Amino acid sequence: MRCHNLRMTSLRERKKARTRADLQRHALRLFRANGYAATTVDEIAAAAEVSRATFFRYFPSKEDLVRYDDVDPVMAAAFAAQPAGTPLFTAVRSALRDTFAELGPEKRELEEIRMELARTVPELAQGAGFSLAAVAAQVARVTDRDPAELDVLLCAGALLGARLAAQALSQHDPALGYLNALDIVLRRLQTGVPLADEPIVQPGCFAHPG
Repeated sequence: MRCHNLRMTSLRERKKARTRADLQRHALRLFRANGYAATTVDEIAAAAEVSRATFFRYFPSKEDLVRYDDVDPVMAAAFAAQPAGTPLFTAVRSALRDTFAELGPEKRELEEIRMELARTVPELAQGAGFSLAAVAAQVARVTDRDPAELDVLLCAGALLGARLAAQALSQHDPALGYLNALDIVLRRLQTGVPLADEPIVQPGCFAHPG
């Protein structure tokens, strides 16, 4: 009886996971086609062939649907599998490559859409853990340092800047994709801050940093 109950529980969990994935898949495609704000919960439910009530059983809101990330645990495991002593940016790049190499073409495409929404839709970006303090806390944890340390804060700022640079790079060259752009940016940052020692030729044109 216990084995039967375990099988039934496992079956229910797999069915719930499939429904959740279907809702997110249809929603992300609708968001890309029609825009995030213009897409309604009813349209998502209809595309997934479920009721509005079923949608809300799985996701309290559209925001929660986009924030649902079943790739992040895979990414965390890939990062944890990096050998101790691996340089931080090398570990991040390797974990990204290892994670997305395992995804099929459709899942990778959907994840690109989801990440773009998380970066660009204000109400999503606010709760996405992309603040300097949040990134600094992660850097401090994996390097066993104080999150208030200058180098930790600078590294966190560089990682946040890398996201913005990768976003701009992929917008200029959509065929590149955000993930490939991010890998390029992180690889470049491994050699140092670009243009830090570049002599200026137009004094007075730089915006005030504050």
